Amino acid sequence: MTDLTPLLGQAQALIELCTARGLKIATAESCTGGLIAGVLTEISGSSAVVDRGFVTYSNAAKADMLGVPKGLIERVGAVSQEVALAMAAGALAKSKADLVVAVTGVAGPTGGSAEKPVGMVHFGVMRRGSPARHAVHVFAGLDRSGVRFATVVEALKLLREEATAEA
Repeated sequence: MTDLTPLLGQAQALIELCTARGLKIATAESCTGGLIAGVLTEISGSSAVVDRGFVTYSNAAKADMLGVPKGLIERVGAVSQEVALAMAAGALAKSKADLVVAVTGVAGPTGGSAEKPVGMVHFGVMRRGSPARHAVHVFAGLDRSGVRFATVVEALKLLREEATAEA
């Protein structure tokens, strides 16, 4: 199990920032299985900020819950820029959030390939009314919990950047 306790300060700062700015957050999570929403909701007062979290671990869930086209997943694979951005767009469309982060990746230790190695995670970040952003990281040399923890760290960072950007 991933211990997210070291991230509570970062989560607290994000909740306070979004509270001050009147921003709501939604998450769309595959490889983290809800850990991003979980660390945010550890913070008292998070109900003023966290609108909802979508745990879309399977490809069917990505399609059913977020409207990610099945053909897109079949063509480029779930671990891709296109799917991360489609997940983010779907979460924004199906929530009342102002900010969304979506993550899809290979946590390992199995499932990797030469093109999509264990530790590769694609991030989609959106703010209502602004263009989507994409980031990809390969958290090499980490075990499954390490990849998931590093993904949460990066997701919180990306949400903070988006929250502080001019709308």
